[in-house]
Amino acid sequence: MGSAPASEGLYLGDSVKTAVKILVVGHFAVGKTTFVGTLSEIRPLRTEERMTKAGEFVDDLTGIEDKTTTTVAMDFGRLTLSDHLVLYLFGAPGQQRFTQLWHDLSLGALGALVLVDTNRLEMSFDVVDLLEKRGLPYAVAVNQFDGAPSYPLPEIREALDLLPQTPLITCDARDHDSSVRALIALVDHLLSLGQDSHDR
Repeated sequence: MGSAPASEGLYLGDSVKTAVKILVVGHFAVGKTTFVGTLSEIRPLRTEERMTKAGEFVDDLTGIEDKTTTTVAMDFGRLTLSDHLVLYLFGAPGQQRFTQLWHDLSLGALGALVLVDTNRLEMSFDVVDLLEKRGLPYAVAVNQFDGAPSYPLPEIREALDLLPQTPLITCDARDHDSSVRALIALVDHLLSLGQDSHDR
């Protein structure tokens, strides 16, 4: 599994039979744009804008004072997992004021990957709550920021109040292989849910 370089494979091969829409979600500045950009085999679509002084009163920059841009609509990328399966990745903005856009992006999505940051774990509660209210299956990936505190995964699972069957893994959104593993964990979870419903 893997992806072609961004300069290759602009069009899907004839063998691809299944295309799946996946959301990449998480709170403000958790690494969603980086994650989509790391994985996309095409040049990712980004809707980042420079943050302004006015935004300081809306977005909490505590601990991320160096952040200068923010996503205002979505990030979009594509990753071919196999000859038959391609994932379309939609990164949703993390701020509360974009909740309606987030709902719109979730239409037609098969599932979501939630990125979380141990520096600001409490900011992930609202994201997980939105997914559960919409009934959208998800996996959680702890984005490993440099210098962030490290906690055992069982403690993070308890802090986020995740169900035992919800996948919880670590990843580095800057690293291709690590990010692919996070997506595979989500896809495996979605496939298992589909198999469970088929068996009933």
